[in-house]
Formats: sequence, C-alpha cells, structure tokens
Amino acid sequence: MRIVTTQAVIDPAICTGCKTCEKVCPTESVRVGENKKAVVNLETCTGCGNCESRCPVFAIKLVALKEKKVIELDWTRAPKDKVIALCKKARFHPEAVLCYCTGTRAREVAASILLGAKTPEEISRVTGIRTGCSVECIQPILRLLTAAGVPLGKAPGWQWYGLTSTNWDLPDSVVKNPAHKKFYFEADRKLMERVVEAKGGAK
Repeated sequence: MRIVTTQAVIDPAICTGCKTCEKVCPTESVRVGENKKAVVNLETCTGCGNCESRCPVFAIKLVALKEKKVIELDWTRAPKDKVIALCKKARFHPEAVLCYCTGTRAREVAASILLGAKTPEEISRVTGIRTGCSVECIQPILRLLTAAGVPLGKAPGWQWYGLTSTNWDLPDSVVKNPAHKKFYFEADRKLMERVVEAKGGAK
C-alpha cells in the first residue's frame, strides 16, 4: 500500500525538456510534450520524488496534497489458487514482503499480474510497489512477470534493467562443482523451498 501525500509540480519556465524525469518515473507519470516541457499525470503520480531529485535544473518540486491518496490492491479479486501458484513458481511465499517502503506483498503483485498488469510500471500504479525508494523491489516484480510468462521487453527509461540471476538459475555445473562447495547452494535452495511452502500463508 502506498499512501500518497505529495505530488510533483513542474515549473515550465525552468524545465528544459531533457526527459530525465520521464526516464526515472516508476509509474510513467511524467511526459515531455511537443512543446518540450514536462507534464505530470496527477492521477498516477505517487509523489515518490524520483523526478525531483534527478532534475538537473531543479524545475520540479513536491507539493503537499490537500487530501492524501491511497494506492492498494485487494489481492482477493484474483483467484486465490492462481495467486498462490504464481508466487510459488516465482519462488516467493505469498505473504513475503517485496517492498518494505510500501509493505507490498508477493500476493498483491501476483494478483495485479493476473488481473492484467503487464509491465513493472503498471504494477507500480495499482499496488504502490517501487514508489518509495524505487530501488530494491524491481527484481521481485520482474521475477513474477517472468513466472507468469509475460515478456519483459525494455524499460521505458532508466527505471530498471534486466532480470538478475538467483540461486534458482544456477546450472548444475556450478551448483555441483566441488570448487564451489563453500557456497552451500543446495542447502540454501532447500531452506528457501521451506520458506516458500511455509504454512499460514495467503489467508
């Protein structure tokens, strides 16, 4: 859940249309128009501050909202069995917190994908994930999209890069290599499987 208390406001007299804001917005809420001035979609802006902190000419400020907005997704709108199956396929417990800034859990991201979200930006707009620090939680999003069979394509800007390999992706030639025995790949996999299968999840 993301509680939005601010929104980005751009001063057109200062904006140079460099598109930096456009490239760092996790919800694609900023666009540079034909007049070479950036415009904010206030319906989808989460006030994360990415654009403000990266604007090279300081044309953007975060302004307090008169009334706060709440971005959250009721994961039970998607079929529970499919949500759980998708989480497990991506090696997440359904209740695992994927974004500590917003408290967004794996089940909510999985549900958003099952309900039609196809990109990290769409997922961020409906769940709030990745709109706090906007750094740490992109990889879980990409893992869930991949597990759902959704092609990742290319980021619209600098918001994210490709999927990072995990322990699950290592080939047997690495896992079973005696020279790598100090890394405990197989023991870690068994432990993580227990976490994914732990009881008491997705109520």
